[in-house]
Amino acid sequence: MDGRIQGSDAVFEAKFMLPWSFSQEAAAEKYMPQLQHNMWVVAARTAVLSVITGGGKWVEILAHADPLYQHLIVTAERKFWRCVETGEEPKLFGVEPPKPRIEALRIIDMTSSNAWAEFAAIFTRTRQAHAEHEQARTELKALMPEDAKEAIGHGLRAKRSKSGAVSFDLITSTPEASHAAG
Repeated sequence: MDGRIQGSDAVFEAKFMLPWSFSQEAAAEKYMPQLQHNMWVVAARTAVLSVITGGGKWVEILAHADPLYQHLIVTAERKFWRCVETGEEPKLFGVEPPKPRIEALRIIDMTSSNAWAEFAAIFTRTRQAHAEHEQARTELKALMPEDAKEAIGHGLRAKRSKSGAVSFDLITSTPEASHAAG
């Protein structure tokens, strides 16, 4: 570990990377196991990866602790060390490093993307309907009595889970209609 950030609990790591192979994503992915291990060792919640490229560019990448990943990496390290001690051949197991949250820096013009145009049109066209849908859902939940497990009417069924969450389903026939038909 290269150090700690004064005034915080963050771990500090400094690296040098060649400019032609540098990207923030690649740097974060390459050093994530080391960052997570070092955060685990000192019980830190964050780490700062400071990278200087051969082109003189400086980049700072903030990573957050991932307890599950830390547990898995320490377990793998312990198994590896046991292999060193016993001479047993290590066996790999697939653990994907957490994807770092990298600060967004760029503004991108998407006017040349046909897919962007298509989904932007759908988003724009359906935005009002979505807002109405969410408002109706809120109002329907408020109309459902607290002691009701299920409410049915006008082609809609509302069900309350044991935790109290209400979900909705469209129904093609109501119990009254099927009873009347029988």
